Amino acid sequence: MSESTSLRGGCLCGAITYEVDPPFARMIHCHCSRCRKGTGTGHATNLLIEPAQLHWRSGEQLISRFELPNTAAFGKWFCSRCGAPVPRLSRSGRAIVPAGSLDAAPPLLPSDHIFWSSRAEWGCPSGGLPTHEAYPPHW
Repeated sequence: MSESTSLRGGCLCGAITYEVDPPFARMIHCHCSRCRKGTGTGHATNLLIEPAQLHWRSGEQLISRFELPNTAAFGKWFCSRCGAPVPRLSRSGRAIVPAGSLDAAPPLLPSDHIFWSSRAEWGCPSGGLPTHEAYPPHW
């Protein structure tokens, strides 16, 4: 995959589709309890981009949104038909793309683990990637 190629993705049922344009800032594994509960997995793997890089191709009207009250940036956007996560615009000003919703592998690998001390005891090892207790300085 070329670093200059747009990526496509979508929800499980295919009703919502999107495209994201490069350059891609980074991909991270987040181990916070919110991401674990929001995904039902040991961590969320997300591609971080600027909002202008996200383009909805179909089904945008089917997106359901949940913004966790009393948090600075956590929310979850998902398909109202199949429940699959889709990209969201964070209140922190970034677009967060669930890496598993992409149709092809992005041209970069995860760079960091964040909220490492919150990880599930049964979760994956660091794999040699840097670990951070919160957001890293280069966030």
